Amino acid sequence: MCLGALAVLLPLSSQAESLPLHLLNLPPGFSITVFAHVPNARQMTRSPGGIVYVGSRGAGKVHAVIDRDGDFIADDVVLVDDGLNLPSGVTMRANDLYVGAVDRILRYADIDSQYSTSPDPEVVIDTLPDKRHHGWKFIEFGPDGYLYIPVGAPCNLCLSENPVFASISRIKLDSKPARIEVFASGVRNSVGFDWHPLTGELWFTDNGRDMMGDDIPPGELNHAPSPAMHFGYPFFHANSLTDPEFGAGRQSSAYFEPALALGPHVAPLGMMFYTGKSFPAAYMNQIIIAEHGSWNRSPQAGHTGYRLTLALQQSNGSLRYATFIDGWLQDNVAWGRPVDVLQLPDGSILVSDDHASVIYRVSYNGGNTN
Repeated sequence: MCLGALAVLLPLSSQAESLPLHLLNLPPGFSITVFAHVPNARQMTRSPGGIVYVGSRGAGKVHAVIDRDGDFIADDVVLVDDGLNLPSGVTMRANDLYVGAVDRILRYADIDSQYSTSPDPEVVIDTLPDKRHHGWKFIEFGPDGYLYIPVGAPCNLCLSENPVFASISRIKLDSKPARIEVFASGVRNSVGFDWHPLTGELWFTDNGRDMMGDDIPPGELNHAPSPAMHFGYPFFHANSLTDPEFGAGRQSSAYFEPALALGPHVAPLGMMFYTGKSFPAAYMNQIIIAEHGSWNRSPQAGHTGYRLTLALQQSNGSLRYATFIDGWLQDNVAWGRPVDVLQLPDGSILVSDDHASVIYRVSYNGGNTN
């Protein structure tokens, strides 16, 4: 629990000048600026009052980001709480802030009225697994009213007897006590999901296993239109790739393939369907993915990810994988790592970066968006 509110220490202009934004490659008409400096920024959410709340992972903190004059440059970054256990995930329901901190979900009631007063949270549920390996959360309320909570595998590769591991699960907060139920299985470590704005169906990213080679397995973008689907882990990976330890004697046809195989080890995290009107019309209802970047490829192979990508719906129903923004990786060394994406009411998007400890704003100023 934090002992008091803490505003950002350096003027935003000083922080922004130290970041090489000129190295980023954007499509014509797009621009990127610094919205706020937030230590170890991970998932973001926005309250009805316009305050952006940000969770961290290693920093153990939750911050409130306030843009009082609406110029898309934060006026204050205030510490809401600290000393938490990997509080990566944050989301809003009405006026209440929910924070995912490994084995528990915390609720900060009417957060906009008390973010600066070190509020004491209510523990919503504290029976989630306490394993820190893949234990950090991305949380979000679905259109069905459930709070969706991924629980990553507690390892690189293993088969746990507890079915909640390697899943996307959900809880109905209105039931007492709150009970967790598995929605999708065989999901190694999802740190981002969203629901299609037209169908209401769940889509999510998933991180493939490590130590299988430089170029396999791919990262995954998955589609779960209904409950009880199994996406293969640890038996199979994307493209029906049989796991050498757990796949023997099993049929890949028993599991669901990803909707789109991404690059190897790109570490896809946050994703969202773009529904704003300020980007060109071709972006409407398309998926934007934050690729955090590889860590376990050989120096000869080079890193992958460290960019924003697009999953674009084609006329035949297939998805096309394309780069949206890159340049955080220079000469195989990263100066930034995108984590999450959040759309603002004006149609621009925020992008969190836990490596550079910053939140960017991406906007389009290229004229006609039709």
